[in-house]
Amino acid sequence: MASNSAVVTAKAARALRHLRPWCWRTDVVEAPSGDAAGPVVNVVDPGGNPVGQALYARRSPLALRLLTRRGPDEEPIDENFFRGRLEASIRRRAPLGPRDAERLVHGESDLLPGLVVDRYGSALVVQSLSEGMDAREGLLARLLVELTGATRVVARDDGSGRDFEGLPREVRSLRGTREAVVDFREGENTFRVDLQHDMKTGGFLDQADNHLRAGQLGRGRTLDCFSYHGGFALALAPHAGEVLAVEQDAAAAQRLRENAARNGRSQVQVLEANAFDVLHDFDRAGERFDTVVLDPPGLAKRTKGPDAAMRAYRELNVRALRLLRPDGLLVTCSCSGKVSASAFEEMLLGAAEDVRRPIQILERRGPAADHPALGGLPETEYLKAFFLRAL
Repeated sequence: MASNSAVVTAKAARALRHLRPWCWRTDVVEAPSGDAAGPVVNVVDPGGNPVGQALYARRSPLALRLLTRRGPDEEPIDENFFRGRLEASIRRRAPLGPRDAERLVHGESDLLPGLVVDRYGSALVVQSLSEGMDAREGLLARLLVELTGATRVVARDDGSGRDFEGLPREVRSLRGTREAVVDFREGENTFRVDLQHDMKTGGFLDQADNHLRAGQLGRGRTLDCFSYHGGFALALAPHAGEVLAVEQDAAAAQRLRENAARNGRSQVQVLEANAFDVLHDFDRAGERFDTVVLDPPGLAKRTKGPDAAMRAYRELNVRALRLLRPDGLLVTCSCSGKVSASAFEEMLLGAAEDVRRPIQILERRGPAADHPALGGLPETEYLKAFFLRAL
């Protein structure tokens, strides 16, 4: 077998030939030779029949990420290949309309496995979540500057996903100045983010459309839990007499206060506290709200697995349903990829049963359209947002 080939099991070959773009190390029968980081390899089945070309990781449990089902003679994996994939990914966003901030590349969904690119005005944030993309980060940054005219590129390679890949966590400036504080508009509001230090790539762009939809539907006295920089809180503010935004992280809470002041949202009050404790205390005190938002971090990552996460989600939603006035709106979210939409909905029905309160399911939503899921890869369907009315 050629030194740049990886032999996989027959089962893995069948999956790769269809819609599955991943192959785990346990399904690699024969690994490619050499020690180069993230090489492109030819993938073949046990009979030596070609499957395609993939990025190979020498340390990650996820050994192969498919780039193409064509061979090297049909589709060479070179600079032009990556330029074409980036161009296509950027072009797909054009019909979505102009946005100050948007996702330009969404990893596997845009056929660039392990690569995330967000744009904030003239600045780009790149995340390499695979060994192959990490090894090509300099090339990708140059191509992105050429394609977008960006003046700054920041590498936010400090997420927990890097641990899984066996890659170091780091934050670097790849292009342009080191200044990383930028402003962007979302609907009627302007937000300020630090691209080098704030969570994720600076903001939660996947929730942008859900922020705006909540602003259309929400009314009255509002409680926004896990508010971060105030995406939901500020969108809801124009139709709310009072918005109480709960955020435990001190830096995020301060940025939330600044964003509220910058946009003249004097009705937004910031409570620096643990949302679980606030919901419990408000429930015991008999507080009532017309709108409640729950947008917690990925609880399946922070608890002992999906079962513990579901118990935490249920506790949050039971408390929220108790706090809502009749016909109140609950916006409840999960960004845990290990929690399916059906399991999350079942949990919500259980929470409604716990409080003996009928609920109307107004909308089942996912992330903004610039964060598409890839068919055949349920791991890309991570964000769930349910809009409910409590009767």
